[in-house]
Amino acid sequence: AMWVSSLCDSTSRGKPDIELVDLSDRIQTINEVMDVTTKPIILDMDTGGTAEHFAYNVRTLERIGVSAVIIEDKTGAKRNSLFGTEVAQTQDTIENFSEKIRAGKNAQRTKEFMICARIESLILEKGVSDALERAFSFVKAGADAVMIHSRKKDPTEIFRFVEEFRKKDKETYIVVVPTSFNSVKEAEFKERGVNIVIYA
Repeated sequence: AMWVSSLCDSTSRGKPDIELVDLSDRIQTINEVMDVTTKPIILDMDTGGTAEHFAYNVRTLERIGVSAVIIEDKTGAKRNSLFGTEVAQTQDTIENFSEKIRAGKNAQRTKEFMICARIESLILEKGVSDALERAFSFVKAGADAVMIHSRKKDPTEIFRFVEEFRKKDKETYIVVVPTSFNSVKEAEFKERGVNIVIYA
């Protein structure tokens, strides 16, 4: 699959990664990618905007051939996750973000389109328990996958999240982006129950 990130789209236009590039510009990138590949496209949608906007955008993206979107449970001015707690970043409430997921799932037309909930608890140093509580709530709201992320080079907390999540949920896809913990081989993620590894 092809990962179309907001960082990539912003950087290619010489703009900061703060949700400044609007969807119409991002669709141009998607169309350009689709000119040269038939692989599934996973689109990084940052926070996804408001629930109402997200529902509308899901239909648009599904119609043009995007296979999956990933939205993160943050609010306010978006900052790249790798800044962690060095810049002010706030998480959405479980209730609000769950409502956004439900709005997106209700809007989609086909069962193939996927919505992945990206959980920022480890980035914001809130711990594995908070991440798990959010993960199970977001799956209950309809998320097809959960993405867990960390700034740490040591993958221990990622492995712990995967292990604890898999004890209760054997089906929902788990996504990781090992930018910081890049010493882990793909095979090890697979053995532990991770389904998608994004090399950003």
